[in-house]
This record gives sequence, C-alpha cells and structure tokens, in this order.
Amino acid sequence: MFSNEQHDSRRIADVVIVGGGSAGVVLAARLSAEPTRTVHLLEAGHAYARNAIPSDLLDPAHVPGEADHDWGWKMRGNERNPEIVAPRGKALGGSSSVNATVAMRATPDDIRKWNEHGLEGWTVAEVAETFKAMENTPTGDDRYHGRTGPFPVRQLSYDGLTSSLKAFIDAGAAEGYARVADFNSPDRACIGPYPVNVVDGKRQSTALVYLTDEVRARPNLTIEGDVLVDRVVFDQARATGVVSADGVVYHAREIVLSAGVYASPAILLRSGIGPGADLSALGIPVVADLPVGQRLVDQPFYYNAYALDPGHLDQRPASGALLWLASSQARGDELDLHVTATHLMDPSMSPTGGAIVLATGLVAPDSRGTLRLRSRDPREQPEIDNNYFAEERDRVRFLEGVKLGRRIARNPIMAPLTAGEMIPGDTVQDDGALADAVFGFVNSYGHPAATAPMGGAGDEWAVVDSYGAVKGVEGLRVIDASIMPEVPTVATNPTVIMIAEHLARTIYGRGARDRSLVDATEETWSQRVLSA
Repeated sequence: MFSNEQHDSRRIADVVIVGGGSAGVVLAARLSAEPTRTVHLLEAGHAYARNAIPSDLLDPAHVPGEADHDWGWKMRGNERNPEIVAPRGKALGGSSSVNATVAMRATPDDIRKWNEHGLEGWTVAEVAETFKAMENTPTGDDRYHGRTGPFPVRQLSYDGLTSSLKAFIDAGAAEGYARVADFNSPDRACIGPYPVNVVDGKRQSTALVYLTDEVRARPNLTIEGDVLVDRVVFDQARATGVVSADGVVYHAREIVLSAGVYASPAILLRSGIGPGADLSALGIPVVADLPVGQRLVDQPFYYNAYALDPGHLDQRPASGALLWLASSQARGDELDLHVTATHLMDPSMSPTGGAIVLATGLVAPDSRGTLRLRSRDPREQPEIDNNYFAEERDRVRFLEGVKLGRRIARNPIMAPLTAGEMIPGDTVQDDGALADAVFGFVNSYGHPAATAPMGGAGDEWAVVDSYGAVKGVEGLRVIDASIMPEVPTVATNPTVIMIAEHLARTIYGRGARDRSLVDATEETWSQRVLSA
C-alpha cells in the first residue's frame, strides 16, 4: 500500500461501482433495490441532484456537453488523422447525458457475433427480452416493445421532422430505399425517423430516469461525485477496494468497474491487469496478464455537411433520420452502413445560418485499435489508437456510404432545400479527390467498444467472462461498453443499458446466485483489510 493512501472511514460496502454513467447508474439503482445490500457509487464528474441538472445535459441538441462535462480526451484516428476528439460524458449519467439520444437496439446479428466468442446467457431471445423489459414506449408492436420500463423511447414521426429531414427521407425513398416506421422492430433496414430517448424536449439520461428521487433516498445507496479512481486494491488475487487519485481507499466486498470504454481499461492497467510486458515497462506489478486494451473497435464517421436554403432553416429536432443498410460487401445479415441526417452542427458555420449533416458511419468495421497507458498517473490520458481503415474492406465500404449520402443530397427532392455543400465541397467530384477529402477528415461516431471484452474459455482476447468477472482475480467485474466483444451496429447507449440490466438480473437478482458478496463468516478478511 502506498504511503499516501488513507482509509475511507465508512464500513465496507457490499459493492463499490466505479463510474456513474450509462451502466453504473443502472447497476446502482438495481443493486440497491435489495435493502440489505450496501452500494457505493463513485463518479469522476459532478453528481448533480435531479432538480439541478444543467441545461446542456438536458438539451438533446447540445452534443457533446460543455467542457466541464467532457473528459477532453484525444485519440489517433489513423495516419491521416493523428489527433481527433474522443467525446465522453463526465457527469452522473456519463455519455447518456451528452449523446444524440438515438435509442436503437442492437440487432440479432450483433448478438450472434457476440456469441461467436463463446458466451453463455446472451442468446438473441434473452437479450431481446431485456431490451423489452427496460423500455417504456407508447408506440409500436406489443410483441417487440415494453410499456413500463424505466428507459423512455419515443419514435419520431415523419410529420414531426424538419422540412430538410423529411426531404432526406423522401429523396432516399426516391432512390429506391424502403421506408421504415420502427427501427426497433424486425424490419430495421432502410430509411426513416429515429427513435430517441427524449421526453418533452429533454434528454432522458440514466441519471434522470434510473436515479429517481426515491432511489437516491435509499439509505443503503451512497452516491459520491468528483472522485477520480486510480486503481483497484488487492489482497493477493482478491479485489478489496479502490483507491482514488487523492489516495482515499474505498473498501468493498466486490468492485464493479463501469467507468466507460476508455477509463475502465485504464483502471485495470494501473491495477496490474493487462499485457504483462506493457505493465512491467511502466513499473506496474502484474496481477493478471490479460489482453486489456488490445481489441478496441470504434466506428469511423464522416461529416458531409450542407448549408440549408434560407427558406428551410428549421433545425429541431436535431437528431432526425437514418438510412441503415447493408453495403455491397456486407457479410451475412449485417447492416454495416449508416447515413444519418441531423442538424448537429453549429449553424454559425453555415453561410445561411442553418445546416444539415448527412454523415456516414461504418458501423461494423473490421479494423481494431489499442488503448495503452502513457504513465501510472491517473490524471494522464491513456494512448488511444483507433487504427481506422487498417483493413481494406473498411475503406471500400466507407466511401460507398459517403457517395450514397451525396447522391441523396443531390436528388431533385432534397437538392432545392440546400444552398451548397460545405464539406467536402461542390468542387470535390472525382473518386480520387473524394477519397483524399474523406480519409483526411475522419472522426469518431462515438461508439467505442471491446477494450475489456467478454469471452469464453477458448477466446484468447477475453478479459472478462460472460458475467463481467475479470479472469484470474476475484471480486472484480467490468460492466460497461468495454466488455462488448464486438461493437453493435447502432448507437451504443441503449445496448450498454441493456448489458447492465441483463447482468444485474443475472448476477444479483432475486433467485440468481449472488456472486458479489463475501461469505458472512469471513470476518478475518474484513479485519485484515481495515487494519492494513
């Protein structure tokens, strides 16, 4: 134990959850529903009261949040894009408080790809049931939609869209793509309005809908903000707590890392869990030699932006419509391309005061990146390398999506509502110039995954098992986007919530074998930890 560590004076909690984002908040609400289980939730950002959530965290058009609510991380896209932004929410609710509110479920094909990694308990049917149970929505088919869950989903209607978003859908239909009314039904492919988690114009983050006033008032739940966790504390190979960057140790019978796809693996690495050679090079004692951070996957994204005609400057709702399709090189049932239509662009960047972005997202990329520590300092950002377009199939499919978006924008139905292409610009016409422009200006769709992936015994890349338990140690789990072995072909926030709901029920629910708690007879363990 380092000399600057100091014990938290409170008694040992049953569970400490590190990270109050999309997953951590769900876990805190679900686990603390059992009144005999004590839960301590630690959030690196501010833990706002429900009646004091700032406006940028409630406004669905404010993406990402203000600087105070963002980690400010940077990452490498590829050799053409050596530094791009990696927006991640830093407040109670995490990225669910700063995202574009798209509420689409992972597809059966996505879940089947997960199961190729040897998982148990994640069948397509089981996952579909969890999605349905967590949802509340007044529309759609009862066979596929939930009515009473905590997560609000509202399907946007065509009539409720802006004139330019309607034109995008109409132009796409004219190009031969079928209209779809519900992206969360089996008929997902093609073009239509988004489902969103927005109610009465307010973003419905997990901090708002899971941490109700009733939940926050539970005596067995402690929520603490502004706590940056450095690493996990071990007694031999058993996790006994976490230590903050300020040296405070928070003890628990089980630790759950839900700090997100970048912060959770960084905590694991600082704790001695990761590639042994990398850890030894930083002087970190190796607790478990595991491939943490070695399978990062993120979806590349390109902003194809247009100025709006002065007669069509309406820009609410900001997130509006999607063309979701299989590329010419898609495999099996995968829907690997998005062309999104949104107004998520500063209108001052447009000469007319309004803009629409027809962005391309490659949502089933082959390329894999890495996350590594730069140092042992918890305040120093990890080195994040997305390694976009390392695989040729990714390049081909991505350009296909960009060309398709431009074709829709130039369709006679949509073209009259725009006043010129801003990015890449009307002068970019031939394939070579387009490829140069596109691959020189790539961003992230904001859906990273797989930095501590789930996998069965035969999966060489697995860091955790099917229940989020870190391999080779006891008392430590990861439950967030880190553990998805493959990125789903949708915005990841609903899937992360599903993961937390699914594992909360599977591991900790009534009738489930609660793997979280130390046997009550192990008083010597508690005494040893508190006297260390």
